[in-house]
Amino acid sequence: AIGLDVVHRKCIIGNELLFILSHKYIVKGGKAMKLFIDGKEGTTGLRIFQRLQGRDDLEILQLPDALRKDLHAREDAINASDVTLLCLPDDAARESVSLLHNAHTRLLDTSTAHRTHAGWAYGFPELSAQHREAIIGGRFVAVPGCHASGFIALITPLVSAGLLSPDTPLSCHSITGYSGGGKRMIAQYEAEQPDSSLISPRVYGLNQRHKHLPEMQAIPGLTLPPVFSPIVAPYYSGMLVLVPIHGAMVHAAHPKQVLQECLATHYAASPVMRVLDEEKVAAWQGFLPAHAMTGRDSMELMVLGNDDRMQLAAWFDNLGKGASGAAVQCLNLMLGLPETTGLVL
Repeated sequence: AIGLDVVHRKCIIGNELLFILSHKYIVKGGKAMKLFIDGKEGTTGLRIFQRLQGRDDLEILQLPDALRKDLHAREDAINASDVTLLCLPDDAARESVSLLHNAHTRLLDTSTAHRTHAGWAYGFPELSAQHREAIIGGRFVAVPGCHASGFIALITPLVSAGLLSPDTPLSCHSITGYSGGGKRMIAQYEAEQPDSSLISPRVYGLNQRHKHLPEMQAIPGLTLPPVFSPIVAPYYSGMLVLVPIHGAMVHAAHPKQVLQECLATHYAASPVMRVLDEEKVAAWQGFLPAHAMTGRDSMELMVLGNDDRMQLAAWFDNLGKGASGAAVQCLNLMLGLPETTGLVL
């Protein structure tokens, strides 16, 4: 660093006077952007923090443990930042938005709270040039949900191209590792003597009111939400999303080839998205392990089956493109950096 300015802010907890130090570094090529992660101790927040910790283009503002839930301290940190990442439950994320009064600060929310709200960009830049520009220039950006990411990646290009009607009744099965359930679920699965009910995959969201359904309907522009069956299985991370399609649903002859070509063309320029051809799918010898993309921030799409009955498949890590990887990608775009900076592809 060429220079260093330090701003002291006082906060009082009980009888104890604490100082929060906000460091403003001047580095080669410009100023390090100040980032605050509100909710750094959660699964997603901690993973993002670990990813960004070593980057010299960012300065991460941190609160002492005694202040991390203090409303005024959080307000100070949010408004001192260039970008604040919200890694919180929905109600807490809404509360953090209400604390914002610095017109310079931008928000990147990983919760469900703002994904379909007007004024919030949906953080999936590969969907269209408009989505990408909204992230780059937006003040408020919402990171997609994990299950929703796979479904939306598969369906949005097909609806946009007119191959599927917006009123097509769709269904979706999505299997995920238990890390998607956060610290409490991780502790349950990794207990010394876990409950016997955890040894096999478990279907949940039984009331068809899963929190990802609004974005799964709104972003592709569907008339109806899909019938959605999320499944959590006894492995740590990785996700496989499947959408069954009858050939009669597709407005084209030779529907399997047409869907494959549509997805491949749509994502051809993306460094993050890949559409697998039949040869690459065949290498898996008829089985697709849901954890295969663990540790990676990319997503792989497939069109399986035949012209009569198909399965659209999205393969990724629920902690990667399904969570922290997507957040880092959006953050890079918001800061004018190459979008793959810090990603594992």
